[in-house]
Formats: sequence, structure tokens, C-alpha cells
Amino acid sequence: MSATVQRSESSLRGAVAHLADELQAGRVYRREDLARMSTAVDRHLRELVASGRLKKLAQGLYHAPKQSSFGPLPPADEQVVGGFLRDKSFLVFSPSAYNAVGLGTTQLYNRTLVYNHKRHGVFKLGNRQFDFRMKPRFPKKLSPEFLFVDALNNLGDLAEDQAALLQRAQARAGSFDRQRLLRAVESYGSMATKKRLAAWLHA
Repeated sequence: MSATVQRSESSLRGAVAHLADELQAGRVYRREDLARMSTAVDRHLRELVASGRLKKLAQGLYHAPKQSSFGPLPPADEQVVGGFLRDKSFLVFSPSAYNAVGLGTTQLYNRTLVYNHKRHGVFKLGNRQFDFRMKPRFPKKLSPEFLFVDALNNLGDLAEDQAALLQRAQARAGSFDRQRLLRAVESYGSMATKKRLAAWLHA
């Protein structure tokens, strides 16, 4: 723990000190989570932010940072997104993950995609921007087949040569497990992606 945090903690007294003791390092909290443990939550939040025990990520959203020898550690994306959405059903990933499925994509992307059922739009949470997209269905975790289908869905958003990417995708389609790829395109593919893959797999 840094000397700054130790000095700040020593200045906390009474009810706010008790609230500080209840915080779990690394966890993201909403204001209503902390209101259940405080009789003056807004004042206590201001004091905890000033002391460094909490970092404000967005309106009503806070992070209790873990401390390392280099200072406070940033929260995990899943913690931030789960706290923001008040939901556990979402998928967080970077479009850079498309580079792993053999399409010849090479770009690195700064944005983070969040597929979910509740919010749509770009939101700044802490020092990060998250691109929330409402989707009827998405997997619990990434798979090569999902990434292949999703890259084709988002072709227009990618900073790549689209004609060359489609040519490589057509050549690559047959290398996936056919049944898993068919399930992925049926569950997650756009109409254009379904038509493309139907033509490629049945050619």
C-alpha cells in the first residue's frame, strides 16, 4: 500500500472509516450498493474518493482499487461492465481479436466492444471507452467460429481492405469445423453473413 493511501486512511474517522473497511479491493460498486452501508452516502463517497480508497468511473459508479508497488491497479473490464449494466449477461472483447482467426487482419483497435441486452452507445467509464451494442444473442465466451462470423458481420467497421478480407474469408471458411461454424452463423450471423457463408459452404 502506498504512503499516500496510508496517510489518507489515517484521516478517515467514524462511519466513513467503517465503510472503507467494508470495501473489497478490485471490486466495482454502484452508489446504491454503498448506500446500504452508509447513513450519509454522498458525503462518505466524496471522502473516500478524496482519500483514494475509491475511484469514480462514471456517475454513480466507483472502483475500490487494488494497490501494487506501482500504485493503484485499474479495474477488470468485466467488473466495470457488470457494475455499469447491473447485469451478468454480456460479452467484452476487442476487434483486435479478429486477427486470431486467419483472415489476415492486422489492425489493432483501441475500442472495446460490449455485446449486451440493455445498453447501446459509446460510454466513457474511468479512462476507457466502451462501445455497447445491444444484441439478441451472443456467446458466453469467444470462439474461433464466432469471431469469424462476427468479423464478417462488422466488415464495414474494420480498417481493412474489404475485398481482400472477403477473399481470404472465403478461402478460410472450409477450414473450420463445419457444424460449429453453421451453428455460429445461424445464431449470430447477419443476413448478409448468412448468405455469404451459405454460398461459400455449398459451392
